[in-house]
Parts: sequence; structure tokens; C-alpha cells
Amino acid sequence: MKKNIRNLKNIFIAGSILFAGSCTDLDENVYSELNSDNFYNNKTEVLQGALRPFTHMQAWLAPTGQSAYYYHSEASSDQIAWPQKGRHGYDGGDHFRQHYHTWTSNESRMRGAWTLMWTGVGYVNAAIEDISGITDPENIGMTQTELQSVLAELYVLRAFHYMKIMDLWGNVPIITKVGEPLNPPTAPRTEVFEFIKTELETYVPQLPKYSEELIGRTTQTAGYAMLAELYLNAEEWSGTPMWDECIAACDKIIDGDAGGIGGTPQLADDILKTFGNTNQTSPENLYQIAYSRKGGFTFNWEGFFFGYGNMSEALNVGYSGWNAFVVIPSAFDAYDETDLRKEEWFLFGSQYVYGTNEPVLGTEEYNGDPLVYVNSIRRESEGDMSSEGSMAEGEENSGARFNKYQSGTLDDDNYWENHYVLYRLTEIYFNKAEAIMRKNGGTATQEAVDLINESRKRAFSDADWPSEMYTSATLTLDELLAERGREFIFEGKRRTDLIRFGKYTDGAWWDHEPTGDPNKKIYPVPANQIANNPNLEQNPGY
Repeated sequence: MKKNIRNLKNIFIAGSILFAGSCTDLDENVYSELNSDNFYNNKTEVLQGALRPFTHMQAWLAPTGQSAYYYHSEASSDQIAWPQKGRHGYDGGDHFRQHYHTWTSNESRMRGAWTLMWTGVGYVNAAIEDISGITDPENIGMTQTELQSVLAELYVLRAFHYMKIMDLWGNVPIITKVGEPLNPPTAPRTEVFEFIKTELETYVPQLPKYSEELIGRTTQTAGYAMLAELYLNAEEWSGTPMWDECIAACDKIIDGDAGGIGGTPQLADDILKTFGNTNQTSPENLYQIAYSRKGGFTFNWEGFFFGYGNMSEALNVGYSGWNAFVVIPSAFDAYDETDLRKEEWFLFGSQYVYGTNEPVLGTEEYNGDPLVYVNSIRRESEGDMSSEGSMAEGEENSGARFNKYQSGTLDDDNYWENHYVLYRLTEIYFNKAEAIMRKNGGTATQEAVDLINESRKRAFSDADWPSEMYTSATLTLDELLAERGREFIFEGKRRTDLIRFGKYTDGAWWDHEPTGDPNKKIYPVPANQIANNPNLEQNPGY
């Protein structure tokens, strides 16, 4: 079994390196200038070709420094922000406009997101066209069943791309062939939703069941998790709720019908296992990007989430970052002091050189002084110890920091081998519980309570748990949203959750007043794309 995992990982990494140069190529014409590589001479090359769109997907989906789906999902929400910190981080006001919901159709980061994500659609379409052209798979060492399974993966992957594109922009073209048509017209969101729904419902049952041999592939656990997400957001995205369908998709995973690592997915028994540097085979994983530093394909989260070079010595690691995203004070305050997630998933307070009592020293406002991360975003070095602060008033130590994924130290055999988890069983528990509650008029049933408590109890000691468990009276929809935030912080899901709960445009959080503008629930189509394609329509309100 381990040999099979290693072989698949080698294929995945080989595909990522073979095509890596184009993952950040932001050519403007994303519909027609996509080169497909017709090199399908054996099974390995078919798998490499099929995995190529998946490896490109990490550029726009994972928090690896590209300002694409992840950036827009988190920077516009109520948990993390990218404030200016003295002379650093203003960046033309880009992050301010995300935080305040004052973006325009000329945002450079939005242009990049559009191009990266549509390029991914182009890669999937090209792979579908090429692999569909293999008429005699036995000549390249494949069975017809294996070939059809690979094609099902690609159709599902395309639907996933469309779901995330629809989430950001709502009304978008539906394109199933590269370059045809050259200037595709905008389709309404309801039509895009139906396209995604049909593709997923058709091809997810044709996917292989998840197992250790298929880590890094799009399998049934991934597909049913996508369907659960689609159905959970159906009322917002299509106007028609689909709670029963969401529950049924969740049950496919929970009951083990879709496979899983070890047979049936299981919640990890602690809050670290799913994110640590040996998380490749965590029983909770349903869909993951198989990064590997040893294989030359590292999960580079440091740009967004890590401090400057002085923090490298705090964790004994070989990387440093941009000192960019910080945790919004109200989001950090949302954790009880007894919540183990608050202790384990964040860097906070005084920072010390790894394994010593020697303080890490600041390099900016606190140059030469001990670096202490504080739960505020204001100019405390200038005497402001009481204001709420603002996006313009951060300092090098403002806010608690990301520590959810932990690379381990330089001398760790598994140093920085972390996979990035796209879907995990905990999310399926939350999705099912929410669907049950919404179907029940917003009131929690005992089944919903049990699902959330099963996850939440890992975050508390046995002594603290009796006072922290939910009941049907305490698990309200507002509390469910709050617990979703605590559990899935840093995982790129918050904007979608806030919209579904009616809090994105009508909610207030640190240094953010509600706009009350429903048009802000989707982004504008980049102006340069409309200039290039006369058949695109701008979204309402822009």
C-alpha cells in the first residue's frame, strides 16, 4: 500500500513540476490561448495530464501567496485582516478595500484571481478533450473503466472550479471547450448552478472511492463534499433550498459509502493531527493537495501568514513571510480561554528563540525590544492603549497569528511535509447539522447537537467539557456560525458562511460597518475582461 501511495505522489509531483511554470502566467485572454500537451502515450502520462489542472488549482485555492480565491474569501470577512503596519502592508489600499467592501472593478488582485481560475477551467477542458480522444486505452496500458474514472475526475474538478467561480462572481460564462466560443456570453447564476449540479450529480457516483492509494486525487469523498457544499448554499445560489439533498450527500461520506482513509472517514482524535506535518493520512481528510517539500512541491503558507525573518528562530524553521494576515481582535476573543484551539492554532504573546528563554526581538516599531503579539491593531508604540484601532494603524506585533498548520522544526524528518486539506469530515458534520437545523426552522435537534459536540469536544479538556458542550437550547444558528468560525478559521471558507447566514453585508466587526448592499455578495467582473469580451455583462451595482 505504501508503495502505491509513493507512486501516486511521484506522479502528482512530477505533474506539478512539469507544468509549474504556467501556474502564475496571467495572460489576459484566458479562453483561447491555452496550450494542451498531447503526450498521452501510457497510463502515467494520462494521470499526469489529468492531475495538471489539480496542481494548477493550488495556485488560486491554497493560501500560498496568490491573491485569488483564498485571499478574497478571507480578507473580506470577519476573522483575519491584512492591516497596514507602519511602513509595510498598505499595498495601494488593496486590503483596506477588501476589509471595508469598497472594491471596484479595477482591482489588480481580482483580475489575477479571475485569470488564474479561468485558466484552470481551460486546463480541465483541454484535458477532457484530449483524454476523451483516447479510443483504445488498452494500447496505453489502461482499461476502459480506468479511463472513464479519470474522465469523471476531470468533470467533477471542472464543476468544482465553476462552483468557486460562481461563489465569487455569480453570473459567469459556461465554457466546456477551449476557445469555443471565443467571446463567451454571461450566463445567470441560476443557470451556472444547474450546470454544476448536473455535472456533479452525473459524475460523482462514477468516481473511485477514497483510499490511501488515491490521496491527491478527486474521489467520491471529495465529490460528495462538493455536493454537500453546493446543496447547503443552494438557497443563496439558486433561490431554492436543498436541505434534504445536503443531508443525503453528507450521509454518503459519514456512512463510509464514499470510502475514506482507513475505510470509513473518522474524526481525528485531537485538533493537531489534521494539520500537522504527518497529516497525509489523517482519517479525517476527504480531499487534499498533496504537497511535499521533499518532492519540491511545498505548501508555502509563509508569505501570507508568517512574520519577518526574526520569527524563523522562534519556530526553528527555514522560512519567513510578509507579516501580512493577522487575526481580527473580535475573532480571537471568540475563543474561550479553556479552548485548546486558542492555545494551539495561534501564535500569541511573547515570542522566544526556539527551545530557550531568549526573547525574539522586533525589527520595526519594537526594534531591539522583545516581540510580543497582542490582541489589538493600533499604534501602541505611540501610546495608544485603548482605541479600537483601524486597518491603517497596525504594528509589527498587531494581532494573534496563524499557527494552525505547523511545519515542525528544521531537524524534523517530516519538516514541512504538510498537505493542504480542502475538505475534512468535521465540515461534513457541520454541514449536516446546519441543514437539519434549517429544515427544522432554525432549531437544533439532538442529532444536530451531537454532530457539533462530537467535533467541539476535542477542543476542551475532560474537566472543562461538561460546561462547554452544546444543548438544543444553546446551539442556535448564530452560535453555529460562531462555532464554524472557531473551527474553520484560516481554511478559506468564511465569506461563503457569512453570506449564507446573512451577515456578510449586514454584519459589523472590527473596523467594519455593514454596507447593507446586497450587490456586494458577489464581486464585479474585472473591467479589463469586459473590455476584452463584449459579451460579458457586469454584475448589478458595479
